Amino acid sequence: MNRKNEPIVIMILRILLGCVFIFSGLTKAIDPIANAIQFDDYFISFRMPFMQLFSMFMAICLTIVEFTLGVMMLLRIKVRLTSLFYLLFMCFFFLLTAWLALAEYLEIHHGYDFGVVKDCGCFGKAIKMSNFATFMKNVVIIIPTIIVFIYRDYIPDIRLTELGKWLLVAIFMFIAGMIQLYCYRHLPIIDFSDWKKGTNVAESYIDKQAVAETVYVYGDSLGNKYRFNDAELMEKFETDPAFFDDKQDLDPEVKIISDIERAPIQGFTMEDSISDYSADFLDTANSRPLYILFMNYLDEVDERGIRSEELQNIIRYCKENDADFVGLTNSTEAEIAAFKKEYGIEFPIYRSDCDPVKGPFIVRDAIHANPGLIYVQNAIVKGKWAWRDFDNVLK
Repeated sequence: MNRKNEPIVIMILRILLGCVFIFSGLTKAIDPIANAIQFDDYFISFRMPFMQLFSMFMAICLTIVEFTLGVMMLLRIKVRLTSLFYLLFMCFFFLLTAWLALAEYLEIHHGYDFGVVKDCGCFGKAIKMSNFATFMKNVVIIIPTIIVFIYRDYIPDIRLTELGKWLLVAIFMFIAGMIQLYCYRHLPIIDFSDWKKGTNVAESYIDKQAVAETVYVYGDSLGNKYRFNDAELMEKFETDPAFFDDKQDLDPEVKIISDIERAPIQGFTMEDSISDYSADFLDTANSRPLYILFMNYLDEVDERGIRSEELQNIIRYCKENDADFVGLTNSTEAEIAAFKKEYGIEFPIYRSDCDPVKGPFIVRDAIHANPGLIYVQNAIVKGKWAWRDFDNVLK
């Protein structure tokens, strides 16, 4: 069949469908750990925690399938088979997202508690969408999917032998797998987290305190009151000191210049048994280098990262160069104490409160490596490294 027999409308729909699947696959391929976490959330939501053992495997496989199907649709590889898989794929996710949208509506408006996942994760961390928006997106996508399936016989296959077609499929599956393997072992090629390089994390996590000004009040015998702030009072003392000779010093007043401004993301702490130090460490005026070793849960930390000579070199460097080196985890104080004793750790490890189901999952999502290191100065993220890349930190 000659390619010119493919209707132009069908060609446009086919290309758009291919690009959507490729984009969706790539956004998940660059952060396979985030994709696996999304599977964890779904399994918890559907009361299937035993399936979490397979989250990473299923996340990797789904991404490879999605990316490869997109390439096959775009390049016209095995069109009849590809269009069938597209239809099956979209029907499944159409029904899934319809349920998620309905369940979230029932939770919000009728008090049900399904534990529904709020972010579908269909475009990884690149684009966050509500369940209703995701459902509407799938409504839009399933229509051209059905059209392409109906007119699949009008779309000619790429001019390759059967072996050539399957070899091409294998190549793109390999590419999708290798991208995920690299990002799993290191960090996402493109970082969509709230702790990406260049981000002012204080603006995201630290409340801006209320600003108040002391007003000094003086009164005379006629009942008149005179108010001065610090600068005005000093100026009055310098220019007209006799003014105060017949004035009575009254109780000062407090003038609120601005109320407290809550940070967009609540729940981040760096606390020990005494206090929360997050505002001190993430102060925009704090120019002292800060290295934070993120360890989501201590019983899941990779021992090779903790015992690595590269990490010890970084700790020594911080001691010798007046830099702060601290740990941050979601584990309990007792677990922190046992962990420090087991590994002979001397640097402080702070904790950030986190409900294991509801979050906030700030430590987990800051860097997808356990352990992972983030360098912060003046509250700006300057660098991020997975434990396998600790040898690059001081370069």
